[in-house]
Amino acid sequence: MYPDKAPPTDVRTTRRYGTATRRRLLAAALVIPLALGAAACGGDDESSDPNKPTELSFFWWGAEGRAKLTEQALDLYTQKHPNVTFKKTWQANQGYFDKLATLTAGGNAPDVFQIDDNFIAEYAGRNVTLDLTSYSNDGKLDLSKFSPGLKEYGVVDGKLAGVAFGENTQGLVYNKTLLDKFKLPAPTTGMSWADYITWAENVSKVAKVPGTMDPSASYQAFWVWLRQQGKDLYKGKEIGFTEQDVTAWFDLWKGARDRGATPTPDVIHEGNATDISKQLVVTGKAATSWVWANQMPELKKNTKDELGVIAYPGDPKAQWARASMYFSVFRGSPNKDKAVDVLNFLVNDPEAGKILGTDRGLPSNLDVRKAVAETVTDPSMKQTIAVQDELGKNFSSAPAVPLKGHSKLRSELIRVAEEVQYGRQTPAQGGTAFVTAAKAAIGQG
Repeated sequence: MYPDKAPPTDVRTTRRYGTATRRRLLAAALVIPLALGAAACGGDDESSDPNKPTELSFFWWGAEGRAKLTEQALDLYTQKHPNVTFKKTWQANQGYFDKLATLTAGGNAPDVFQIDDNFIAEYAGRNVTLDLTSYSNDGKLDLSKFSPGLKEYGVVDGKLAGVAFGENTQGLVYNKTLLDKFKLPAPTTGMSWADYITWAENVSKVAKVPGTMDPSASYQAFWVWLRQQGKDLYKGKEIGFTEQDVTAWFDLWKGARDRGATPTPDVIHEGNATDISKQLVVTGKAATSWVWANQMPELKKNTKDELGVIAYPGDPKAQWARASMYFSVFRGSPNKDKAVDVLNFLVNDPEAGKILGTDRGLPSNLDVRKAVAETVTDPSMKQTIAVQDELGKNFSSAPAVPLKGHSKLRSELIRVAEEVQYGRQTPAQGGTAFVTAAKAAIGQG
């Protein structure tokens, strides 16, 4: 459910691994062709006996609660398909991709594995993931009930590399209790960036709480802003923005800081560095925070105040249906068809959908989402579903899946933005620095 932050490690049930290294991934890339060849040659062809007992390996990350829900959904599949059982493996986010790279390099890749948009382009580019296009075209993998653009957000270089197992979009969360206390209006979807900053400046003056977290280090806010300018974070195999774009973005937020609309740099840094449970909107250090809309329930757990959520400022059409995470099938799996059928079941079966709920984001299948919404009791999640469904009416086409190196690019934006926030660089210097760092991150010459 929390695609951009690692869930807590449960030391009773997980192993700790170090952060994935480029060296490890490169080693995996060199061995993968051999592993694929071995997988293709070994074992019986599944088509020779579709009723033959089969064990599929299924690998994912998450906390203990997600593990239980996933296991229940897989058990339901086995109840309906007794010939298929699962080797279920899960761990916390930390070290997950390091272990996945090791398994892949050693020829022991799981048949089905969870992945996100930090790595899907990398694994697809190395031909680790099965192209699911033909399965989608012939109906064996039914993605027809997905919200617009969500299917395409799993396409890498023309190949469907993964199936979205949850949807979210950008959300501006505000403290409604605080605003009501001082009889201040709530921010509204569609207000301009300039109007939003003016609104935040007024909140700071009246409520004596900074009106907005400074999102200049937030890649998702920068991305939406770029799309509203007719640009994008990526264009083909290159970055889609210029030094002038970054400078304008940093200038926008320097102006907001100078007007007192945001916290001071040390508090902004705190907002950049903390996980979702400690965002400034719930710690009382800002009236708003910039998050993913499906993180509302986790935010609400950490405050007694009532929270609201709207789209980011500017034209909401710039936002899109984003896959919070995917499941992919290993291209070398000897049981590809069965693995795909499992994915089809998990995203489309109403009973499985009710088991999985909203842990990985809002269900991708809109019919399943409606059924889940009818059973959800958490007011924050009900609010999130309603807001996202409303925003979804105006979603524009999804951008291309982030390029290899996206995770590094995100980190570099935080680093450079903080240099500007602390006044160690001007917005123009930051613009130059970030473009250089971004190109290096994705390997752009």
